[in-house]
Amino acid sequence: MGKLQKLIQLILLGQSDGNISFTELCNLLLRYGFKGRIRGSHYVFWKEGITEIINLQSKGGGKAKAYQVKQVRDLLLKYKLNIEGTQDE
Repeated sequence: MGKLQKLIQLILLGQSDGNISFTELCNLLLRYGFKGRIRGSHYVFWKEGITEIINLQSKGGGKAKAYQVKQVRDLLLKYKLNIEGTQDE
């Protein structure tokens, strides 16, 4: 299992929400095809066909905020999003 698959599994299990890297979470959204922009400390992501907009901020120490990881998990499940080629990482 590659690094990306392990990250997805951690997010979907929901047992390590406070221990997910902020950078890895942002990169994951980009791999899922989200577009993003940065305004100050706010990283905003959107994707065509998805009505929700994800607004992320690091909580410090390089970790994502737990409630924001939950928001990403909810989107992955709600829209049944897949990444092509994730098994190769």
